[in-house]
Amino acid sequence: MKLHVGCAMWSYAAWQGRYLPQPLASRESLHAYATWCNAVEGNTTFYATPALDTVRSWAAQTEPDFRLVLKLPKAITHERRLADVADPLRSFLAAIEPLGPRAHALWIQLPPSFSPADLGALSGFLRRLPREHRYAVEVRHRAFFADPRWEQQLESVLGAVGAEWVPFDTTVLFGSPPVSDIEREAWRNKPRVPRRTRALTSHPIVRYIGRDDPARTAAGWQDWADVVAGWLREGRSPTVFIHTPDNVEALELARRFHDDVRARMPGIEPLPEPVPAGPPTLF
Repeated sequence: MKLHVGCAMWSYAAWQGRYLPQPLASRESLHAYATWCNAVEGNTTFYATPALDTVRSWAAQTEPDFRLVLKLPKAITHERRLADVADPLRSFLAAIEPLGPRAHALWIQLPPSFSPADLGALSGFLRRLPREHRYAVEVRHRAFFADPRWEQQLESVLGAVGAEWVPFDTTVLFGSPPVSDIEREAWRNKPRVPRRTRALTSHPIVRYIGRDDPARTAAGWQDWADVVAGWLREGRSPTVFIHTPDNVEALELARRFHDDVRARMPGIEPLPEPVPAGPPTLF
């Protein structure tokens, strides 16, 4: 069995010299990250479709079973709201082709204003997508969480094409008032929605954000460790992303989550040994 875990990015200045080597060339950063985690959120693709050479570099830096969950560009999801998107979608799919199986899922993050009234647009969009990719949808409108009718309707739309519903669990973040500026910023920007633990497919994806206190973050994910262990027992292949407001310790926390699930399921394959952050010393 293999559990995939990761973070919201693979390049972060706060990690260099602490977890990753410093200096670290940009074309080596994903390779170094991939010795810590075996999955990553592809948030950069939300802002622009990457150049083909850039994507080839991502492929060269990772093994075929490394997972990138790539966010569709905002031009598709937020600006055009899934309508009249054939050209930007075609360009995006062509750009990520060098990744092959590393493109584990294409992530359709919808804006908070995307409501049950827009389900027709989502259904039509999903049905037009090429079948060679796996798809995962993240919604933030509270109606999908508060009203069982709309929850079931969304599940029906996703189930018709074998797409997954990606939960973003912010319950620990919002469990008590923020204690720092960066936690206050997370309170302003992150969605405040209930925890959702139901998987629709054999490849569930979870996004979890805790606090900048590692102990509180780890305590808050214990239910997820149980859920993920249960998915593995069922033969599912989950991917879990660990966030904190500042993400300074996210690499270490992602591995800690993997350890917590592995304690429940000792048969899980261990993660690789991380690349040293600095040169070896004699003392």
